[in-house]
Amino acid sequence: MQSIGAFEAKTHFSELLVKVGNGESIIITKHGEEVAMLVPIDTSKIKKSSVQTNIDTIRSLRKGVTLGKNLSINMLKDMGRK
Repeated sequence: MQSIGAFEAKTHFSELLVKVGNGESIIITKHGEEVAMLVPIDTSKIKKSSVQTNIDTIRSLRKGVTLGKNLSINMLKDMGRK
């Protein structure tokens, strides 16, 4: 596992991303102390969300939510025009 200083990591970030993309892990140090690690992402753990799933979530969250007593979108729109 490669170790690199923060300043050098900032300077050569795109090169580090290529290495990480090829499977390497890189430790970033600051003043000689390990502070971060760049590791390849495990795509099998990423939850793929579909547009329909997001729409269904929004619809379930808005159930029972109202504008208020005796209010409609048109009434609010008309009040804003005055």
